[in-house]
Amino acid sequence: MKYLFAGGGTGGHIYPAIAIAKEILKNEKDAQILFVGTKKGLENELVPREGFDLKTITVQGFKRKLSLDTLKTIYKAMVGLKEANDILKEFKPDVVIGTGGYVGGPVLMMAALKGIPTLIHEQNAFPGLTNKLLSRFVKVVAVSFEESVKYFKNKEKVVVTGNPIRKELLKVTKEEGLKNLGFYSNKPLIVSVGGSRGAEKINFTMVEFLRQKDKNLQVLIITGANQYEKVLEKVKTETINIDETVKIIPYCHNMQDVYAAADIIICRAGAITLAEITAKGVASILIPSPYVANNHQEYNARVLEKAGASYVILEKDLIAEELYKKVKYLIDNPQVLSKMRDNARKISKIDAAEKIYKLIKSIT
Repeated sequence: MKYLFAGGGTGGHIYPAIAIAKEILKNEKDAQILFVGTKKGLENELVPREGFDLKTITVQGFKRKLSLDTLKTIYKAMVGLKEANDILKEFKPDVVIGTGGYVGGPVLMMAALKGIPTLIHEQNAFPGLTNKLLSRFVKVVAVSFEESVKYFKNKEKVVVTGNPIRKELLKVTKEEGLKNLGFYSNKPLIVSVGGSRGAEKINFTMVEFLRQKDKNLQVLIITGANQYEKVLEKVKTETINIDETVKIIPYCHNMQDVYAAADIIICRAGAITLAEITAKGVASILIPSPYVANNHQEYNARVLEKAGASYVILEKDLIAEELYKKVKYLIDNPQVLSKMRDNARKISKIDAAEKIYKLIKSIT
């Protein structure tokens, strides 16, 4: 069978598609898989690296205010629809799966109009506009959170599956993770990560955090490539002492080691990150990004907070002293930390890819 995936822009839309694609190949060795994305999205790096073919189309999101850009966006939408139609004609997929991002609009719409079976997957607790619109036309809507269901009008189409994760994340032990990252096995490890592009407020707060930490804590700061030099400069200008218990790196391709090794992770609340930390049972302090559409990261974070798996701090309230107090409280109260880990595991859905694969087969 032929499977076409439409999704892109950020890793949050691409990684679920890759996880589903790998589940398809696990069950169907001869399956043909094609990804469709945009020229500027992260899919241009991630999809080929995973060994999948990628085609790109023209697409641009609509801005809320009317302007000259609106006309450009409409023009690009028409071009994108034609390009999507050409790809569908050439590849002739048996099913089309959308995992979010503007690229899903033209591809899923054209597929639905052609009568090709379609499925979309919504990663966030608060669905994006594109997926809410597409839900009226596709066969099935898979969602990651129970809280998402109420936002779709066609509730009979909606199935709670969870968020597909990369299975390699589950295979690394804590001891292996600490060794691979170069940390001691007898000291707690605190990890901060602000995503692939970094989060300046989190990074700079963590620099101040280092000033307060004692030598019994180990800290890994994953700055994001764009923030790395800024963070090193701040460490230098603030005369922060860095010893062997602290590592500052721009990016980590082996997040399975990070999730396995971390006692506490301080991070954004993107849907994929939350799926991965709950699958590994990592206690977290979440700082939702205030710069995302519809404030969806806070919706995501509140789900974990309600389950007792995380503390949530809004970015405007993020202060190094308070962050350090929360970390120390958890480290000094292992029973509380253990309960948070257990609560995280309870809400995880590590079989999401398998569930989605079954849904795909049910409509083809």
